[in-house]
Amino acid sequence: MIIKQLSPSDPVDAQRWDEFVFACPSATFFHRSGWQEILREVFRHPTYFLYAEHGGEIQGVLPLAHVNSLLFGNALIALPFAVYGGVAAQNADALQALEEAAKALAQKLGVGHLEFRNIEPHHTNDWPTQDLYVTFRKEILPEVEQNMLAIPRKQRAMVRKGIKNGLVSTVDRSSEHFFKLFADNVHRHGTPALPKRYFDSLMRVFGDDCEILTVTSADGQLLSSVFSFYFRDEVLPYYAGDDESARNLAANDFKYWELMRRACERGLKVFDYGRSKKDTGPYAFKKNWGFEPQQLHYEYCLYKRDSIPQNNPNNAKYKLFIEAWRRMPIGLANWLGPHIVRNLG
Repeated sequence: MIIKQLSPSDPVDAQRWDEFVFACPSATFFHRSGWQEILREVFRHPTYFLYAEHGGEIQGVLPLAHVNSLLFGNALIALPFAVYGGVAAQNADALQALEEAAKALAQKLGVGHLEFRNIEPHHTNDWPTQDLYVTFRKEILPEVEQNMLAIPRKQRAMVRKGIKNGLVSTVDRSSEHFFKLFADNVHRHGTPALPKRYFDSLMRVFGDDCEILTVTSADGQLLSSVFSFYFRDEVLPYYAGDDESARNLAANDFKYWELMRRACERGLKVFDYGRSKKDTGPYAFKKNWGFEPQQLHYEYCLYKRDSIPQNNPNNAKYKLFIEAWRRMPIGLANWLGPHIVRNLG
């Protein structure tokens, strides 16, 4: 098994990489080669997209990025800004070869830890594992009405409320409306917003596999928006934002229903509601839609630290920062936020 590194300027190998990713059952949208360009150009993180080759054929891939921050630590991650990652391989030999290559690279770079964001566990005892996150995935039924009836009664009533309120959903070709809602939403929660050019880059790099669905009132008031990824036969609503008036009009519920309805009409098979921290508001919201949590297995090699990093809002040491961020003028927050969030990943 030979380990090679994907060059950012090699479109031929990038195509081979992506052909493998689309064919490999354990690969995800976040294994696609386009993430290398985004991580390097938007966030300025060094990337190491490794692949295992045997007999001239790719057998496995491992996208890695080096995030080195005074505030949040020095890490090699597969993959920053992704909920899924780690090795995607056709066989155990390729998986092991890529893991060993990643560990050697981590030690060469002198990082504090190496992190794999696995969906399935690869190590049961020898790697510390983060059990904070779960994902929510569910089959999209063949008929639109079947999907409506599969939503539990109370949540279904909220969707129908949005419909009765005359809400309208449209596919947005620009990130302007989405970003306005997204930036305001995360500011209210006390966290920095990703830069607008990140979303513009996603749309440029991944083309039609990225989509923004925006909900307005009958008179055109901007209420809610969701930025989704499409991969094989799946839709992944990944980033979202809502106006404060959206709750009373059930715009958030209507938004996700419209995304599900459209996905059904396109013949897609899986609705991936994405990652949530256990026992949080988003976790409860997704369960109320009839989705069951599936444990994610984030595995670590620790080198210069004694415990798994906790760079998330649940960490008590960030409480004062969150409260201060909420009080910051949103213009200042949107300017300063990208300089901070690039290191959170």
